[in-house]
Amino acid sequence: MNREEFFEQLREGLSGLPESEIADILYDYNEHFEIGSSKGKTQEEIALELGNPQTIAKSYRVNAKITKAEKNPSPSNLIKALLAAMTLGFFNLIFVLGPFLGVIGLLFGLYGISIGFVAGGMGSILSTLAAPFFSGIHIGVHPITSISIGTGLTALGVLLLIGSFYLTKFLYQLTLKYLRWNLDVITK
Repeated sequence: MNREEFFEQLREGLSGLPESEIADILYDYNEHFEIGSSKGKTQEEIALELGNPQTIAKSYRVNAKITKAEKNPSPSNLIKALLAAMTLGFFNLIFVLGPFLGVIGLLFGLYGISIGFVAGGMGSILSTLAAPFFSGIHIGVHPITSISIGTGLTALGVLLLIGSFYLTKFLYQLTLKYLRWNLDVITK
């Protein structure tokens, strides 16, 4: 592959990135060709040393998605970064998607437990307070005990909900660091 073919494929692969970023990348690779030519290498040798331009472009696009997810944290940006990272190869499908789905399952479970504790606690309190107004309802526990248990469950649920929120933020950052590390391993 000669210089023109390399740059044509690289530019095509970089489509979608900001034009200024594409220009910087092309300038850097142009310098590689200039330096290689000054050392007496052919265009084909330089292109071979640099690697597949489509793979190079993919790594730049993945890097752009990860950077966007870092600057504008949102679930959609994180998912876009994950999907982009998975395009780098089958390895990423297993080692990126698997742990991510496990973490998402853990978070859903924690949020579910939190909401269940809050609902159970509130239900205990409300049923104790409403029991005197309905004939035939008898609570087998002293009302103060029932309200205390309800308050404790509600407080525990709220604390778990707060903890789950902070864990979500932490895991978001950890996922981005993992994606960045993964990109570095794949591209080197």
